[in-house]
Amino acid sequence: MTELISLHVDRPTEPRLDRFLSAQLPDLSRSRIQKLIEDGQVQINDRVCTSKKAAVQEGDRIEVSIPDAEPLDLEAEDIPLDILYEDEHLLILNKPVDLVVHPAPGHEGGTLVNALLAYCGDQLAGIGGVQRPGIVHRLDKDTSGAIAIAKTDLAHQQLQEQFKTKTARREYLGVVYGAPATEKGTIDAPIGRHLVDRKKQAIVPEEKGGRRAVTHWTIEERLGNYTLMRFQLETGRTHQIRVHSASIGHPIVGDPLYGSGRSIGVNLPGQALHAYRLRLQHPVTGEAIEVTAPLPSHMTKLLDVLRLRMGTRK
Repeated sequence: MTELISLHVDRPTEPRLDRFLSAQLPDLSRSRIQKLIEDGQVQINDRVCTSKKAAVQEGDRIEVSIPDAEPLDLEAEDIPLDILYEDEHLLILNKPVDLVVHPAPGHEGGTLVNALLAYCGDQLAGIGGVQRPGIVHRLDKDTSGAIAIAKTDLAHQQLQEQFKTKTARREYLGVVYGAPATEKGTIDAPIGRHLVDRKKQAIVPEEKGGRRAVTHWTIEERLGNYTLMRFQLETGRTHQIRVHSASIGHPIVGDPLYGSGRSIGVNLPGQALHAYRLRLQHPVTGEAIEVTAPLPSHMTKLLDVLRLRMGTRK
């Protein structure tokens, strides 16, 4: 069923149509409003207007038709979810290792998106005109931990802005090979597609397509020739922590792409990297939200083995 919204322009603070509507309809993202205009869903003084740059004047009557969100052309799948936080706007999950976030060639089903479609059902109000969960940021298939999901267009827009402006904070725990000489540091090195192996990322100069990437790290525990480190992302490039750790000679244990390939005596389903803490502001109330995702069993087992070898098992 189409929702019809009627607006009367008194004193327009924004003279351009898309900006005026964004101010009047905060639950819709700017891109969603622009799409409605392009699709002929907006009328000014009973005439369809398809230009987002159209001028809005005092006394204008504007009608906006908002069709029901279209269903996403994917199958909903009943996959268990470990929920850390939930309300009508937002969902934060503890993603397990080996769960792909988005459907892609080779992973058309069994993904987090398929699971969310089944779990959320009618709770999804529609993002960009499509009834789908809004993935705000990514986690690699073999990285576990906290991931935020938007249920509405407004939440998606607000959360994306928080990650862009760095008001949302992500912290990771990872076990690396070797023992760094200092207790903390920062890696500031651009990352881009590997120039030879297209499945990998690499340190690539910005003039050759690399994008600025900054990772802050702190040692949490020294475990002989291994180290438990805490990472905080300032940027969010693909494989950022994995590439940066390898670049300073301390790859993540169990990393199949950037690791050393050494055996550690513990069967790991993925790299020993976990998004353990996520801080953000609620997209509607502005309330500070902080969630901590418990370590997965393979990482606690790895730490137990390393502590036992050191004689420091907790």
